[in-house]
Amino acid sequence: MSTDDRPPSVRQLRLVVEAEDYDAAVAFFRDALGLPEQAAFSGAGDARVVILDAGRATLEIANPAQKRMIDEVEVGRQVAPKIRVAFEVDDAPAATVRLVAAGATEIAPPTVTPWHSLNSRLDAPAGLQLTLFQELRDLDDRATLDGFGTDRER
Repeated sequence: MSTDDRPPSVRQLRLVVEAEDYDAAVAFFRDALGLPEQAAFSGAGDARVVILDAGRATLEIANPAQKRMIDEVEVGRQVAPKIRVAFEVDDAPAATVRLVAAGATEIAPPTVTPWHSLNSRLDAPAGLQLTLFQELRDLDDRATLDGFGTDRER
């Protein structure tokens, strides 16, 4: 059985983030960004967790040169930590304004990227750096452009 024939063994990607100000982080990601609450649990010693539905999950693995290039395109300088969270939104400029009003710090305004998306960069609660991105072309259109494809095709 080839790797393409095997059923996926992973059912969900869950990013677990420790937030010193739990209430502010929940208000930002659930209420301002609009991630629906899927479940919440509490335990002894004021232990609390909320699981927010972020839609479809992907894991983007970039080498150091790509990470530097993304920072250069989105921000104009190197600012990203090793882990950055990206959310696809319908309207990047409006989402950026909404999240800055909810407590994020804008690192860079929405910028059109070489990969045909409109991306902004924010510092958000819980010490997370975010990219908000709005796709300007569908995946099939982008797949025909130079530099797009899959690692298997290279």
